[in-house]
Amino acid sequence: MKPVFSGLILAVTFGSFAGIAQAEEVCMPQHEMKSALIDWYGEEPVPGQAKENSQLWASEQSGTWTLVKSMADGNACVMAQGNDWMEGVTGNKQLAALLD
Repeated sequence: MKPVFSGLILAVTFGSFAGIAQAEEVCMPQHEMKSALIDWYGEEPVPGQAKENSQLWASEQSGTWTLVKSMADGNACVMAQGNDWMEGVTGNKQLAALLD
């Protein structure tokens, strides 16, 4: 069973932003973050978009995206998130456009 409290924080934080947004730092165990992104937002890891300890997740269906940083302590933190995922734009151009 997923803790309701951490999921509620993630949902409130994600729901509070429109378009491109810098997220207030939300951290939780990595397995909970992965489950939340998959189950709640339909996001999947974007191939080729893992850098150091960061991974870009996105949903082509909903248009949402989330940049997540994995921490050494087993937690994962939302670094940025938003809407308007650009299908067909790849690599560094895509990440630069989302964070511009």
